[in-house]
Amino acid sequence: MTRKPPAEDPGDARLRVGPPKEYAAGIPAVTSSLRHAGEQMGVRRSLLTLLRVNQKEGFDCPGCAWPEPDHRHKAEFCENGAKAVAEEATVRLVTPDFFAEHTLEELLPRSDYWLGQQGRLTHPMYRPAGADRYRPISWDDAFAVIARELAELDHPDQAAFYTSGRASNEAAFAYQLFVRMFGTNNLPDCSNMCHESSGSALVETIGIGKGSVSLEDLYEADLILVVGQNPGTNHPRMLSALEEAKRRGARVIAVNPLLEAGLLRFKNPQKPSGVIGGGTQLADRFLQIRLGGDQALFQAFNRLLLEAEDDDPGAVLDTSFITAHTHGFEEFAEQARKTSWADILEATGLSETEIRAAFREILAAEKTVVCWAMGLTQHRHSVPTIRDVVNFLLLRGNIGRPGAGLCPVRGHSNVQGDRTMGVYEKPSEDFLDALGAEFGFAPPRPHGHDAVETIRAMRDGEVKVFVGLGGNFVAAAPDTEVTEQALRNCRLTVQISTKLNRSHVVTGEEAIILPCLGRTEADLRPSGPQSVTVEDSMGMVHLSRGRLAPASDHLLSEVAIICGMARAALGAREPRVPWDDFAADYDRIRDRIARVIPGFEDFNDRVRRPGGFALPHPPRDERRFTTATGRANFTANPVEFPRVPEGRLLLQTLRSHDQYNTTIYGLDDRYRGIRRGRRVLFVHRDDLAARGLADGDLVDIVSEYEDGVERRAPRFRTVAFPTPRGCCAAYFPETNVLVPLDSTAKTSNTPTSKSIVVRLEPAAGV
Repeated sequence: MTRKPPAEDPGDARLRVGPPKEYAAGIPAVTSSLRHAGEQMGVRRSLLTLLRVNQKEGFDCPGCAWPEPDHRHKAEFCENGAKAVAEEATVRLVTPDFFAEHTLEELLPRSDYWLGQQGRLTHPMYRPAGADRYRPISWDDAFAVIARELAELDHPDQAAFYTSGRASNEAAFAYQLFVRMFGTNNLPDCSNMCHESSGSALVETIGIGKGSVSLEDLYEADLILVVGQNPGTNHPRMLSALEEAKRRGARVIAVNPLLEAGLLRFKNPQKPSGVIGGGTQLADRFLQIRLGGDQALFQAFNRLLLEAEDDDPGAVLDTSFITAHTHGFEEFAEQARKTSWADILEATGLSETEIRAAFREILAAEKTVVCWAMGLTQHRHSVPTIRDVVNFLLLRGNIGRPGAGLCPVRGHSNVQGDRTMGVYEKPSEDFLDALGAEFGFAPPRPHGHDAVETIRAMRDGEVKVFVGLGGNFVAAAPDTEVTEQALRNCRLTVQISTKLNRSHVVTGEEAIILPCLGRTEADLRPSGPQSVTVEDSMGMVHLSRGRLAPASDHLLSEVAIICGMARAALGAREPRVPWDDFAADYDRIRDRIARVIPGFEDFNDRVRRPGGFALPHPPRDERRFTTATGRANFTANPVEFPRVPEGRLLLQTLRSHDQYNTTIYGLDDRYRGIRRGRRVLFVHRDDLAARGLADGDLVDIVSEYEDGVERRAPRFRTVAFPTPRGCCAAYFPETNVLVPLDSTAKTSNTPTSKSIVVRLEPAAGV
């Protein structure tokens, strides 16, 4: 094993394709975890670090937001969690010498994989205007440059402050306070590009933009629908929860365009049956749906439930719940009965027999949970789709009782917590009132820019300073060429990061890199060792304590960096916030959070209890719905689905198994049979033949949108794969270039990365 980064980009010349796997995890997951950890950290460091992941006295995995069970395994992490930890705790370092040796022009053509594999950033770095590379800069001088550029803006709205989901609650609260004291609500975050559609639909229908279930609810369910989600790659610890639910008698229906290995069979490496046995079959039924057909499927279920109630009054719907707790049932029912089977079958690509067979399982279940992720949230009609999921659960009273409810499975570790802390471009009046009263200022009221609007504003010269707290904005955003040019239009771009990524080489006129501590590292401040808190996907808040020595003596925590920027930029005009005290002792930030945000009373005391505490959730806790009507809202939604022109395909972007969000751990996708490459396009064999193509041909993928702009992703190898006819799939960020900036979901403005109309052309030179 080696801890040296790759010397050069391997390209895709060695790409190999084999059959997809029919199970997830098992011995291959263990060996892959150990190999990645050893390559990045070495054996001893790996053992010391991995045994602290997701433990009550340890640190929260920097990967996904899946909650931890009360009774935890000593190895409470998954394969991709081990990779995420290894990437952060790597002993590979990107020092000032690296930047002295590489110009930005030399780094720009490097792959995202190569950039990320170089290692941890060790020093603050500055790219002056006109320079071809970064040079070291002191922390004070870096803060001074940021303060100068912010002070020279004509208006605070000429700056935008992005947040990745990995920032802690303390960092997120301090960040949004700084930004609002500066005078803007331009707080785009990664939610804008993933689960914003969920939040939009849930706030409207149940009054809170979060899911309504706990882990125990999942265990107690009779039926779990896993829709538009690939937990085997994106949330692997969810497989253990599904296994436990199955052990207790639950049935699982998977709804997905691709036959994902993790939803077929799970070999739990923490159990003998997962190592030497056959594991657990998770999906009792797999509905291989066409892209964008999920709303039509739930409308079919809703229509069938109404018809079953007609046939047996009082035996199907929870009429007492509907009467006491909901609004809009009659209008919804009238619309639902109009849904035509012709539209349902065209949209889903399923047969009526398949749908009715799944419905019989629904009818037999008293307690139902629906889980979903990006497969539902990144379409033009995503918000209506999730509204119809809510309708489906309301019909039988499956919100606000044990073993039932809504389960949007969030991505990055604290993405839900960041929003709870106020990182939001459209804050509520109540939140702003509380924030202003606590700190004695008048927060700005006009809504700010979300992620897509921020790109437009930078493109058009309206935003001149961009600050990114974590993440990799360039690689995460849609319409890559437009996004890159937008950032280049800025006077200053600032990235607060642990590792080198694409956003460090696509810069404004001036650029600053501020390297921060990771979750795995000890955060030693003047008052002693510090802990941070995170909120998981089910609303549990708990402490995270890093123990490793920092990768460099020149690193600061995210909190310290934010407080340093705020002190420099706001100066004497905002003496009401003790930024130095906040940076020295995070308990002082938590005391303020407790006074501003409902549910965090006695924050410092409650979060120190083993396992943390649950935030209040009125629909779940007391069947109270804080909507405009004071009830849970049924909604009437005409059925929508993508209609693709003849000869075209509908593309979804997705992750490989060696990837988490924009961080690429390796070049394999074990579950889909891909080795040593990423530029692959999964297409049904018959769709290839209809275009005169064969498995293994090289093609350019060209997206088609109403603006008439040609967006092209060149030289992808076709892979004949069991997808629904008319659908195809490829990895991001390589295919983000195909996602039009203006193609977004209604209401949420989320990019439509799961429904891109494309055509295939033979690659040049082939």
